[in-house]
Amino acid sequence: MSRLLFFVLFFILFMSGVAAKDPPASPFPGFDTAATGEWWKKKFQGFKDLQVPRDAVIAFGIYTTQHETLKLTAQLYPLLPGESRRVVLETKQAGVWRPLADLAVNEIGWSATFRIEHWDTNRNVKYRLKHESGSVFEGMIRRDPRHKEEIVLAGLSCNSNRDRGDRDQIVANLRAHDPDLLFFAGDQSYDHKEHTAAWLAWGKQFRDVIRDRPTITIPDDHDIGQGNLWGEGGKKAKRVQGDDGGYFHPAEYIKMVERCQCSHLPDPYDDRPIKQGIGVYYTSLNVGGIDFAILEDRKWKTGPQGKIPQQGPRPDHILNPAYDPKSIDLPGLQLLGERQLGFLRNWGSRWDGVEMKCALSQTIFCGAAHLHGRKQNRLHADLDSNGWPQAGRNRAVRELRRCFALHIGGDQHLSTVLQHGIDDWNDSNWSFCVPAIVNNYYSRWWVPTEGAGKNRSPDHPLPFTGEYLDGFHNKITMHAYANPEANSFGSGYGLVRFRKKTRQIVMECWPRFCDVLEDQAKPFPGWPIVIDQQDNYGRKPVGYLPELHFEEMQNPVVQIVAEDSGEVVYTLRVLGNRFRPHVFHLGDYTIRFGKHELAGPGLTGIRATKDRHSGVLQVQGP
Repeated sequence: MSRLLFFVLFFILFMSGVAAKDPPASPFPGFDTAATGEWWKKKFQGFKDLQVPRDAVIAFGIYTTQHETLKLTAQLYPLLPGESRRVVLETKQAGVWRPLADLAVNEIGWSATFRIEHWDTNRNVKYRLKHESGSVFEGMIRRDPRHKEEIVLAGLSCNSNRDRGDRDQIVANLRAHDPDLLFFAGDQSYDHKEHTAAWLAWGKQFRDVIRDRPTITIPDDHDIGQGNLWGEGGKKAKRVQGDDGGYFHPAEYIKMVERCQCSHLPDPYDDRPIKQGIGVYYTSLNVGGIDFAILEDRKWKTGPQGKIPQQGPRPDHILNPAYDPKSIDLPGLQLLGERQLGFLRNWGSRWDGVEMKCALSQTIFCGAAHLHGRKQNRLHADLDSNGWPQAGRNRAVRELRRCFALHIGGDQHLSTVLQHGIDDWNDSNWSFCVPAIVNNYYSRWWVPTEGAGKNRSPDHPLPFTGEYLDGFHNKITMHAYANPEANSFGSGYGLVRFRKKTRQIVMECWPRFCDVLEDQAKPFPGWPIVIDQQDNYGRKPVGYLPELHFEEMQNPVVQIVAEDSGEVVYTLRVLGNRFRPHVFHLGDYTIRFGKHELAGPGLTGIRATKDRHSGVLQVQGP
């Protein structure tokens, strides 16, 4: 439809009296102006696509299923006065489209989220979203892939507006890989005050791959209109940089961003709002037996300005070769916050229908870049990374390794795979930072001044791998990185394969502009990387409990609890019906076990020993 026809139609509607309703007043004047008020009269560079034909007002749908509940968000383009504010969800049953529900569209953000209980996750179901204008968007709700031996996640991040073109090659590659789950780790939008228009642009780029598979989207700093984010429990930031902690832009704007990007996720673990009435979305999603924790790693994080001694040109950039990392790891500083740590502790112990665990968040728990923005800008530490505060980082990593969880994040633009250490190198879980979709904006490089790290494999194709201390003196072992000199300027996407039968995890990193259907297409150098699930708790044992022989159970859940402290050492679904628990100090332990969940008080007073051949416990199932 031409723009002339667009305005002719609007004039006819207006003169007929149908368009009598005035557009709603914005609850946050000066924000989202391209999609609020008399939006059809406005012209914005890069947002011409808002004026779509009236039979194309449904932009896309995005969904997840969890606990037999479907949550699906319909995203619309801005509607004209007089046009219906309702959208209908239909499903195809016995070859016939039947209405399932209809909802009012929220005019602030132009979205509507359907919640359908008692959803059958054992079959594929075609759906379509309809608007009375004639607009239709079709897709498919996939059956849960619990029957598959390999569950595949595709991870993406940082969709910079420096490139407003299509994403056709990435979408074609993703459809060729056919992942079971998509994860967008943040910065889907870089238009700081125009989220709805930018979110619609993102949806247009990726709707042909999100329409028929579950998708996780979580907002990061650019999505909510800040260059960096230290949420500090939702307080109002005084500085536009946000480095004093909190959210600088209006709370209603933040709530709209989270509603559009996160309302299709499973219900929050604890839905109590934070300061300013801002909501939360941290939760979990089980796809095919892989249990994904979805974290908000910046919502409670402390802002550095005024909290620690400034040791660089900015409160968050440390540029001081003589600085002591302990000087910024002060009491009271938060990373995940107590609520999310409690969630992780609970999530790590729940294994009903779960084979393996993985945590998803905005970024990784260390500083894994040296050069920032340009090659001349070397920082000793960047407090925007989750390597700080160090005590909070260690608490987060401890919870993840208790359940042998891989961690996947984004934000850094620079893709890396590394293994964390707390007390020693490699004693904790592995981490995969997926690359930026667009990497010609504030690139980062991994170029340590010391060269190769300790214990580097001489056969590795990348020179700067091995054991290092990051800028906060967190212990990390670098296994792969994709500096901007690599193919596609280091931009692309990550792929993770969870192999349930062997408990292997395969990590791949693909360049943006390759064609995976071509014979010559290859991941970035250093990938793929294959690890075992139990590598995510790399701590060296000092003793062993007697071997467990589960006569009537296959692949039971086993939890080891230290009796002197009551602390859960780890929880794991083991392979087979035999397992010899390892422990990290000698003493007495309780062993809890069960086929699906941990059953009963367990076996108590089991003594750890250095002798690995000290008898067999015969354990029968319930």
